[in-house]
Amino acid sequence: MIFAACAAFTLAILVYVFWLPADVEATPEKTRLVYLRERKDAVYENLRDLNFEYKAGKLPDADYHSMKTALEEEAAALLAEIAALEEYPAAAYVVARPRGKQGAQI
Repeated sequence: MIFAACAAFTLAILVYVFWLPADVEATPEKTRLVYLRERKDAVYENLRDLNFEYKAGKLPDADYHSMKTALEEEAAALLAEIAALEEYPAAAYVVARPRGKQGAQI
């Protein structure tokens, strides 16, 4: 009797934990452009934090300049890719097509 009660209780707990309600909505799919803009914001925030920590005296000059250069290069690459995608928005959705029978020769 106790075994059956424990089994039922365990089953109820597992159903409660792993049951997915029907009203759960999926998040919208992110495009490459949205991802790049979010990443750009994160890099800018990191640059602001880096500048603050350097002015507070927490970072030596060599570390500050190397990290600042790396973040600025990443920001430049992100901005270039964002500009390219905004100029040609269809390029964000281009998917390589598989080759036909001509490319299937082994």
